[in-house]
Amino acid sequence: MRIGLFGGTFNPIHLGHLRAAVEVREGFELDEVFLIPAALPPHKRPGEVVAAADRLHMLNLALEDISGLEVSDVELNRSGPSYTIDTVHHFKAKLPDKTRLHLIMGLDAFLEINTWKSYEELLAQIPLIVINRPKAGSSLDEGPWKIMDEYITSKLSADYAYSPARSCYLAKHKQPVYVFEVTALDISSTRIRRQINQGRSIEYLVPQKVAKFIRSKGIYL
Repeated sequence: MRIGLFGGTFNPIHLGHLRAAVEVREGFELDEVFLIPAALPPHKRPGEVVAAADRLHMLNLALEDISGLEVSDVELNRSGPSYTIDTVHHFKAKLPDKTRLHLIMGLDAFLEINTWKSYEELLAQIPLIVINRPKAGSSLDEGPWKIMDEYITSKLSADYAYSPARSCYLAKHKQPVYVFEVTALDISSTRIRRQINQGRSIEYLVPQKVAKFIRSKGIYL
């Protein structure tokens, strides 16, 4: 079995998240992708995100009719900050030994991974799938991917080398770091929260059920 772990604040979940998860699942032939809302992201200040119960409910609403995507509340049920290494340990202990796990994250998050708890262990424990939205004419030799290349070799390990045949970075004693472009949807949770606060529509930015829930509870006003 091949499983993807896609963590985040999901404040709120939007169509960009969902499209990326679906494309990664298909592109890497994953059986399931678990979307995992963080209880207290270490890089966020208290008050920056809405209640965990509301974010979890919005995720459940968003995934009701999407096969292959599931919600995990493992980080919400764990006290303290949400550390990714602890979540990986949880799934490795819970799932059958032959399960192949992949950790999915955006490029912005990856470019901070050297500040994460036990990041070296994380790189040794689980393959990473780093996603980014493509830009016209960009390639691995320029733009965001060039930044990623410089970051990997200077901040993580000089042993990493890019393999064009496998579309990933490889290093001895570490799991692969894959690069994967997803459909360029210009949507962000920050923009959605701003739209709501300004009394503007969020239709077609989030699933309809999520938009209805946000309106009914007056979230982000």
